Amino acid sequence: MASRPLRRPLFHRLLAAPSARALLLSLAWLDAAGAADVKMAFGEKIPPYCFPETNSGIELEVIGQALAYRGHVLVPKYYSFVRIPMVFKAREVDAAMTDLGEDLAAVGGHYGEPAVFYDNVLISLKDRKLQFRKPEDLRGLNVIAFVGAIKRYPDWLDPVRQAGRYYEQNNQTLQVLTLDKGRYDVALSDRNIFRYFTLQLQREQAFVPKPTVEQRFVKLNPQDYRPVFRDKTIRDDFNAGLKQLKDSGRYAAIYQKYVGDPTP
Repeated sequence: MASRPLRRPLFHRLLAAPSARALLLSLAWLDAAGAADVKMAFGEKIPPYCFPETNSGIELEVIGQALAYRGHVLVPKYYSFVRIPMVFKAREVDAAMTDLGEDLAAVGGHYGEPAVFYDNVLISLKDRKLQFRKPEDLRGLNVIAFVGAIKRYPDWLDPVRQAGRYYEQNNQTLQVLTLDKGRYDVALSDRNIFRYFTLQLQREQAFVPKPTVEQRFVKLNPQDYRPVFRDKTIRDDFNAGLKQLKDSGRYAAIYQKYVGDPTP
């Protein structure tokens, strides 16, 4: 009686056919390539949006959960603000939380939908009774701002810089302190960041701040702070995840967790 050939497992029999083998290998590659670790550049000190010590904060949670929607893992890397576009262009990271006013599409960047909204305002001491309706209202005043602000608002800030009265500071605790002490007349800051550092100084140093006034000087433009990705597919996956976060209510819950208010 002739012996019967051993039956190979189905997977190996499929691999025996060249066309099927190519298809399966392609599917395996797609599965492995579908999820990625995404190294992303963030500013090194921007509470409540980013806490490097704990890899937490509004922006990290929103972006991390949006990427996770399709299996990607956020790997945050922290830099001074001025270096963020530099490390993206040098291909040290896969993505950046902002372009700092520089068009990174020109170097292969793909912009996502805004993850968070930085609500920048002009802040002054209440007893100064300053009003800011046009750029000329800053004439003769000393202004302190976050790094990169002049690229966002050149019409307002470049005349101040030319007059030698403009200064950018990465450590935004100093915005609160120097404004309070009268070393600067105006601070340009995100409302939530300025409030966070004010409360932190009150808790840690028994700081008693003088009353301040916030004034909106430009219309809020969410497009100013879009994250940028090197990989278009990952950008698309991020956008899908961000939409799911908003539709589910999780996006608003993240803001609530950190600042106690709904999203802007």
